[in-house]
Amino acid sequence: MTASSMLSLWRIVLPGMAIAAIATSVASAQDKGSVNPKPLPPLANPDDPKLPAKELFGRRATAAPLQARSIGFYAKGCLAGATAMPINGKTWQVMRLSRNRNWGHPDLIAFLEELSKKGTRLGWPGLLVGDISQARGGPMLTGHASHQVGLDADIWLTPMPRRELTRLEREEMSATMVVAKSRKDVDPQIWTPAHAAIIQAAAEDPKVERIFVNAAIKKALCRSNDTDRNWLRKVRPMWGHDYHFHIRMSCPAGSPDCRPQDAVPPGDGCGKELDWWFRDAVIKPQPKPKPVDPEAKDKPKPKPRGITMADLPPACRQVLLAP
Repeated sequence: MTASSMLSLWRIVLPGMAIAAIATSVASAQDKGSVNPKPLPPLANPDDPKLPAKELFGRRATAAPLQARSIGFYAKGCLAGATAMPINGKTWQVMRLSRNRNWGHPDLIAFLEELSKKGTRLGWPGLLVGDISQARGGPMLTGHASHQVGLDADIWLTPMPRRELTRLEREEMSATMVVAKSRKDVDPQIWTPAHAAIIQAAAEDPKVERIFVNAAIKKALCRSNDTDRNWLRKVRPMWGHDYHFHIRMSCPAGSPDCRPQDAVPPGDGCGKELDWWFRDAVIKPQPKPKPVDPEAKDKPKPKPRGITMADLPPACRQVLLAP
């Protein structure tokens, strides 16, 4: 059982004060950036063709002691020699500690720390860092399809408070929703120039390949008066990014097995391609009618097939099994 699932179970059976104590225990080792509260069960057979790879990588709570490199594609790969982002810095705090997803390629961790410092000069008081990757990357037990190679990071659209958040707050508090109820723009009562500044600062870095945001956030950024709008082409609208922005780094040097994404299309992305996201059919999609099949009751529903070890690059086996 992972730390995240353990904490979910504890929430069911224990009162709030006990949860806080357990969250503190689970995260006590994280002041240096890592968590391994209890010995994990032995690995299942990685050659089992029916075993999802997430069940294997989700058991690995520490980095593979190998040369740092990202292996495979962002949504189908793994991570060797990961670095854990310390949970506290002068200009950042890591959230959702029980997930143990504060691991990344060393280049990404260094970038995030530098971005957090730069943000304070732009009016953003500090980063609240969400999911990066698991200790050895790979498919996650819950949540993301990407974040597998240590080059993706979620940054909350909530300014870091001036105090250190408690362990319980890091587990329970929600990020800030910046999209208006209409879904057609940002909420003017919440969105600030500092929101735009921190996203722009990330997008302007040449090591960043893409930034994913809600289309309403992209729309707000498109109102920038900058004469150099090249950074906007990296900012891509995507579903599910109302509360955070998603940084994706380019494949780093020393990672020959890392597979990059296709090049970003030319232009700033603020034209007709952005208008598509604000059609009623996209903002308020209607549920698809279920097909009428008189024999449907007798047909078992096929279970979705998860990624297995056979689907990952061969080098991921070494990463998984490293001591």
